[in-house]
Amino acid sequence: MGRAKKVVLAYSGGVDTSVCIPYLKEEWGVEEVITLAADLGQGDELEPIRKKALKSGAAQSLVADATERFIQDYAFPAIQANALYENRYPLSTALARPLIAKLLVEAAEEYGADAVAHGCTGKGNDQVRFDVSIAALNPNLKVLAPAREWGMSREETIAYGEQFGIPSPVKKSSPYSIDRNLLGRSIEAGPLEDPWNEPLEEVFLLTEAIANTPDQPKYVEISFEQGLPVALNGQTLSPVNLISQLNDLAGKHGVGRIDMIENRLVGIKSREIYEAPALLVLIQAHRDLESLTLTADVTHYKRGIEETYSQLVYNGLWYSPLKAALDAFVQQTQVQVSGTVRIKLFKGTALTVGRKSVNSLYTPDLATYGSDDKFDHKAAEGFIYVWGLPTRVWSQKVKG
Repeated sequence: MGRAKKVVLAYSGGVDTSVCIPYLKEEWGVEEVITLAADLGQGDELEPIRKKALKSGAAQSLVADATERFIQDYAFPAIQANALYENRYPLSTALARPLIAKLLVEAAEEYGADAVAHGCTGKGNDQVRFDVSIAALNPNLKVLAPAREWGMSREETIAYGEQFGIPSPVKKSSPYSIDRNLLGRSIEAGPLEDPWNEPLEEVFLLTEAIANTPDQPKYVEISFEQGLPVALNGQTLSPVNLISQLNDLAGKHGVGRIDMIENRLVGIKSREIYEAPALLVLIQAHRDLESLTLTADVTHYKRGIEETYSQLVYNGLWYSPLKAALDAFVQQTQVQVSGTVRIKLFKGTALTVGRKSVNSLYTPDLATYGSDDKFDHKAAEGFIYVWGLPTRVWSQKVKG
């Protein structure tokens, strides 16, 4: 007996999501499967993917062009929050999941579906991100996850699909599991499952090997308005174009590679390789501009907020009350974060070498050690006495 009559399935065109179509119909009694492929700037040609869904048995095959929405509504708020999971990973893949969930829910509501489905397995983070996000957006929708329940090996999955006219991969499939969107690529599995193995150059696509990078540095100036990147080298760009151009610039100089052991939400450790040139550079530049424009107490307090924010996004809680509250805090801090940061790209490094802002709190005549010094040095003695008084009293009491 079927769990649902009409289902919207998140569709990538791969083996698992293709097999989900006949599986939902044959094993779970679903009457109509509508597929949805999200274009998030991954560079794939989506028309063949759309047609493949129809050949695999989908009643309708939808393609959602959501790249601009992805950058504007998901990536840019994360940049304002300097979101780095475990202080390293800029959430390039994780940020796509709440948007895909939203697209699924919107399509389900538009086409009158009573359930949505995805092809996630039981070991990854994405199943949590999808399930929780969908529940937050529409708790009345059922969420189906066939690949989490069917218990088939990859070979068995391919054989099952062939029964329904789904072709098996023509060539030997890559040993790597790869996800890509405009923000970057994530690569795992295969030889990378041994943490001691250095990743082969073949896994990288967006970033040059250091040996192949230019021998002259490239300077790039990134301008922000209220914490949002708006221009490169003085040229105002749309969010999508800005990310795309900065990806090319930074990647050409070998900037943007991450190799880390990551703590997954489901309790296991995973070796992950990421390429996210633009996103890493933008977070670095944005954080530096904040150091120029925010007071010390706000800067220090915001660091803790950023860590919590990153964990929420990674753990699939984009649509949660705490995330909404943190958004309000972050937005309030960004009012003065406007200015330009100069970055030097060279041999795999992105160094901040300059910053300026009309809202700068840096005061030259207080910071200088030269003759223009306006700082009252005599005031320091009294300040130190009051500041150190608790320590002095403690020491007298303990040490007599």
